[in-house]
Amino acid sequence: MSIETTSDQSAGLTVDELAAATGMTVRTVRYYAGLGLIPPPERRGRQAFYSDVHAARLKLVRALQDHGLSLTSIEDYLARFPADGDADELAVRALALTTWSAQPPERMSRAGLDRRAGRPLDAASLDVLLALGVVEQDGDEFELQPGFDAAVKLLTLDISVDGIVAAGLAVRRHTEALAEELTEVFARQVIGPYRAQEHHTPEEAEAFRSTIVQLRQLTLEAVVSGFQRASNQVINRSLRGE
Repeated sequence: MSIETTSDQSAGLTVDELAAATGMTVRTVRYYAGLGLIPPPERRGRQAFYSDVHAARLKLVRALQDHGLSLTSIEDYLARFPADGDADELAVRALALTTWSAQPPERMSRAGLDRRAGRPLDAASLDVLLALGVVEQDGDEFELQPGFDAAVKLLTLDISVDGIVAAGLAVRRHTEALAEELTEVFARQVIGPYRAQEHHTPEEAEAFRSTIVQLRQLTLEAVVSGFQRASNQVINRSLRGE
């Protein structure tokens, strides 16, 4: 994801170029415009032109949708920002909200869930997946979350369901607490100082984008290695106790 800067706020994008820049279809862009999620374009005769602000707002809309917000909630959220606000500010917010998953959650029917799992899932197995948080149900549809494939493989092992659920809930409880703390550090130590600067050059914006991408990867690696280190320490303590 690239960060748009405030170096050129002038309207110079056609609707086709705006759609391409944001990864949306022209129809979707026009629909969101009709909802008032982006300000009206600049008219030059019969041609409409859009600026970096329009692109930044649309990228923010997509980031908010990835977090499950409805269009009504997104409209309320965007109402806090001036229609002609700072594109860089909007882009930073979108970047901070971008999910850590490489792909957005998959949504599917009950039959699709069985196909995705590679085998029919009975009610008990589905209850376990729901309890672990790797599947979320919305009416007749199901949304897959990170960890689904690993959880399905766990169900095939000779381990009690209670053990699987207990372990899954322990992981979920501690990772949610870790995510909250790291998010606070991220906001205070990384996003905050960047937003405190009034203006950014394109080079500074690109460097910031690169920093965020690398920081996320390094954080994931640190969590895995930290768990491995802690597990080894627990094993060593156990051995010394024996």
